[in-house]
Amino acid sequence: MAALGGKLTKKLVENLGPGRHGDGNGLYLVVDPSGARRWIVRVVVKGQKNKKGAPLRTDFGLGGADIVTINQARDRALEYRRMAKQGLNPRFAATREIPTFEEVAQQVHIERLPTWKNPKHGQQWINTLRDYAFPKIGRMPIDSIGQPEVLMCLAPIWTDKHETARRLSQRIKTVLDVARSKGFRSGENPVTAIKDAQVLPRVSAKPKHHKAVRWQDMPRLFEVLSGRDGMAAKALMFTALSASRTTEVLEMRWEELDLEARVWTCPAERMKTGSAHRVPMTPQMLSIVEDLRAMNSEFVFEGQKRHRPLSNMSMLMLLRRVTNGDATVHGLRSTFRDWASEVANAPREVAEMCLAHRVGSDVERAYARSDLLDKRRSLMEKWSDFVASDRNAGKKP
Repeated sequence: MAALGGKLTKKLVENLGPGRHGDGNGLYLVVDPSGARRWIVRVVVKGQKNKKGAPLRTDFGLGGADIVTINQARDRALEYRRMAKQGLNPRFAATREIPTFEEVAQQVHIERLPTWKNPKHGQQWINTLRDYAFPKIGRMPIDSIGQPEVLMCLAPIWTDKHETARRLSQRIKTVLDVARSKGFRSGENPVTAIKDAQVLPRVSAKPKHHKAVRWQDMPRLFEVLSGRDGMAAKALMFTALSASRTTEVLEMRWEELDLEARVWTCPAERMKTGSAHRVPMTPQMLSIVEDLRAMNSEFVFEGQKRHRPLSNMSMLMLLRRVTNGDATVHGLRSTFRDWASEVANAPREVAEMCLAHRVGSDVERAYARSDLLDKRRSLMEKWSDFVASDRNAGKKP
């Protein structure tokens, strides 16, 4: 409820629940169910009629309550009422302090930084806007951006860089949605309108596959890596044996390992699925990490700087040197998947869970609570034995 006398206070503005709260003289604080707070003023424009012939009564946004203070809102509301009494429509006569698209985008980026899994994702988010949106619409007032302006950003790269354009459209939409919630825009989001009207041509996305090592070549590759003492070789061997993603391995910490139970638990914040993933550790994997315990580092695979992980390019460059090709570390996951199907005849759900992929629909996953750890351990041990077969063949019994 509003304060006595119809006046809001700073404390009430910060704490009132969802709804429309009056401050008097047509000024309202609107609190959305999401918690977003914005100011509006309701005025009657002298001498102007609506479609039904009644006096023209209109609501105007004055800005978000996190940016516009209560006193500023009262001043702006007073300005709007004065214009309305003179017969001027504030929509066309008011001079408002509207931020530019870039200003809002930068603020959205700052507010959402804590929600990204790592700083790299957050930087990619703003970089896309910096490269493709800011040069064209960055300095424009956020309330003046419509479909033509959005198309200026999307159309030039829609077919040649479709995935980038798709992400750009999502990010522009987010910025415009936030601006609307803060009272700087009204009406439908132009990105949504462009999509619904199918203004841009349909593009068939071509899947890009990571270059992979043939599963038949894995024993030889593992033997070559085993002959190297560098940290990159050890990390690459572990990555190949565990069929894990690069970042999951490089940022592995010792507290994630249960060497007695032979399980590595990668925490949810590092997993693509957003859920913690248990990896059964084979004897070959245990042998690799046990040799590194003496380093007493925070990370299992320490880089050149103390208590910092190995660079994510180290494994890739090493792999390309020893294979004389363009194979990728991520492609080793495909190598394992091919072997699991063609050689091990592993059930699909077991092989997919080894890769930390989601299996089945939401309903199926709700009932299938097991992560099949024992079955995955059996498969991963067969994989490790196969990969390390050439290395073991050279050893005396």
